[in-house]
Amino acid sequence: MTNLSVNINKIATLRNARGGNVPNVETVAIDCERFGADGITVHPRPDQRHIRHDDVLALRPLVRTEFNIEGYPSEEFMQLVLLVKPSQVTLVPDAPDVLTSSAGWDVEPNLDFLSSIVDRLKEVGIRTSIFVSTDVENIRMAARTGADRVELYTGPYAADFKTDPEAAVAPYVEAALAARKAGLGLNAGHDLNLENLKFFKERVPHLLEVSIGHSLISDALYMGLEQTIQAYKACLK
Repeated sequence: MTNLSVNINKIATLRNARGGNVPNVETVAIDCERFGADGITVHPRPDQRHIRHDDVLALRPLVRTEFNIEGYPSEEFMQLVLLVKPSQVTLVPDAPDVLTSSAGWDVEPNLDFLSSIVDRLKEVGIRTSIFVSTDVENIRMAARTGADRVELYTGPYAADFKTDPEAAVAPYVEAALAARKAGLGLNAGHDLNLENLKFFKERVPHLLEVSIGHSLISDALYMGLEQTIQAYKACLK
């Protein structure tokens, strides 16, 4: 099976909209694991508009499955993840003011920078993943950083899925094979949902993990968190 990591940023967004501590991010993370999630993902941003640094510190001793922290590797971010030592750090090229991750790294011009970041993380035993598009040469360059995995940005797949599923998934199949050949593990995320996830899983080989937040939390408003996690897990069998 492909692992399901639940991104709980939207829980923090809802909490922050009102102030206080409802819904409780820590309780939701524990419940996600209890309901079958294979991991918890958070993406602390510089403005801390959803997950905050103190949330990350509070979650570290509570998460019993895989803890994945996404973010742009600023020095502030690096100090946080080196202190927390999650299972995995996913490096994304986000500018501080973007709403969501909407593009992968252009690895070649950032090769030295990313390699140095990967080295720092691997020195303390943290698995590294680089957020990329399906460009095969870019994936080969990602392998040169020493990273353990790449995470494929699946926004284009989700956008094209309704009109032509086979054409939408074809670049991801090619990218998956390229990642495998380069010695990289494969993750995926962004806009995956109950409509398109099963097809993606069936077509894309060697898929180790998907990270899903917005769609899963939105579905949980109607279905409940436990039933929603089980439905996403069923897509990955």
